Amino acid sequence: MKPIFTTVLTFSICLLLLGMLGSCKDAEAKKEYQPAGRETKKVALSQEQLVKRGEYLVNTIGCQDCHSPKRMGERGPEYIKELAFSGYQAKNELPPISQDALEKGWMLMNPDLTAAVGPWGVSFAANLTSDDTGIGTWSFEQFNRSLTEGKLRGEPNGRTLLPPMPWENFKNLKEEDLRAMYEYFMSTEPVQNSVPAPIPPQKLISL
Repeated sequence: MKPIFTTVLTFSICLLLLGMLGSCKDAEAKKEYQPAGRETKKVALSQEQLVKRGEYLVNTIGCQDCHSPKRMGERGPEYIKELAFSGYQAKNELPPISQDALEKGWMLMNPDLTAAVGPWGVSFAANLTSDDTGIGTWSFEQFNRSLTEGKLRGEPNGRTLLPPMPWENFKNLKEEDLRAMYEYFMSTEPVQNSVPAPIPPQKLISL
């Protein structure tokens, strides 16, 4: 009986080894025929896809919260479609600013959230539409620098953007996302609106 048992055991081990060898070859074959870098290969987006991606990012990030004028509706503030992303309207007048509130440490915003008041003075939301009074003449490099370095008009030596612009939240965005946002803004309807310059804190007393 012993020789038969030894033969069966040896045969079983051989079958196991052959199975393992076959599995290894199959794995190698799959690896050989798998395109290199398949997992990391990037497919270039069409212009239409790029704009759609930018629209998604801009609306998810909430750029309209400050950069789009609003009117009061049944459910509260509503975006004014024809003025989307055009910033604080130059024709508007600021409501009276409460010096008492500022002295107590409060920061204020106008009713449609396009102007903010604080220790920095008064800042106004920029026009982001494709009009020349907006960012229509900007290069992507300017847009990129403005959002990631907080530079006014994206100029290397420009002053730092004022609150409440949260540019520091954007500095880690991937360049392809910034490019998509830029292309979306460039596709928007142009709205002519020259946003006023900020008002320094020393002039708040007279407002």
